[in-house]
Amino acid sequence: MAMRFDLTDLSLFVATVRGGSITRGAEAVHLALASASQRIGALEATFGAPLLERMPRGVRPTQAGLALLAHAEDILARTDRMLGELRGFASGQRGRIRLLSNTGALLGFLPRALGRFLLAHPGLDIDIEEHPSTGIVQMVTERAAELGVMADVVDAGGLELRPLVRDRLFVIAASAHPLASRAEITFAEVLHEPLVGLMETALERHLAEHAARRGAPVAFRVRLRGVRDVGRMVEGGVGIAVLPESTLPELEGIALRALPLAEPWGQRRLALCCRRADELTPHARLLFEHLEATAENLGQG
Repeated sequence: MAMRFDLTDLSLFVATVRGGSITRGAEAVHLALASASQRIGALEATFGAPLLERMPRGVRPTQAGLALLAHAEDILARTDRMLGELRGFASGQRGRIRLLSNTGALLGFLPRALGRFLLAHPGLDIDIEEHPSTGIVQMVTERAAELGVMADVVDAGGLELRPLVRDRLFVIAASAHPLASRAEITFAEVLHEPLVGLMETALERHLAEHAARRGAPVAFRVRLRGVRDVGRMVEGGVGIAVLPESTLPELEGIALRALPLAEPWGQRRLALCCRRADELTPHARLLFEHLEATAENLGQG
């Protein structure tokens, strides 16, 4: 049987499954919706089986689709490694690295570390995506990205982990708040207080997951985009907040107390994860080594 598909078809199929709809898949690979639908249909005709189950609000892979997904991701990852190695011979060739990060790393450790990397490698660009640490493990395991920075308190499965920096979770309270005199605060106590949170971050989803396990909602009174904005709101007595240790320097000059969150999952380090370090593309390998060296220079690895 002649195989009538190409790498664009495979990229489209992976993006469609990950995005949950053909529309999102088409957007991800820059195709018109009609063209994307035609390509998906052609894939199904080629393999002689439905690959996607069409639902009112999107699609999900069939068993045949799941099998194709695994092979497609492997083929695309191998293609990326091949291109990366070949491009290494071309002087001045540009490259792009996809990096996944949890909230703590994105707000604290990464910006300065990545700034130095980009200055040292003007031909390389980085796409950063924020996800909860559990999601990062899944996506790197499934080859959706080569590298991730995650909290080491979650199960990394079969991924390689390299410790970077300590990034415990702290409860932030106004200096006059009744909890401010405590040495530490449990999450159960946090859930009895009004909360100020960060808008659309993996950290807030992480806190909501832990709250759900206790059968309690997280009562956010307001969510803001900046850490310093959160600090000002807490200082004003609106509520308390949970923030990573790496963000605390941004709160300097605000009348707050930072108290450790007394939970095992709050005593964490940031770690760099990948499937196998010796399988990274050359560009990803450069970033991997740079982040490791940055952590060692900070003396917190």
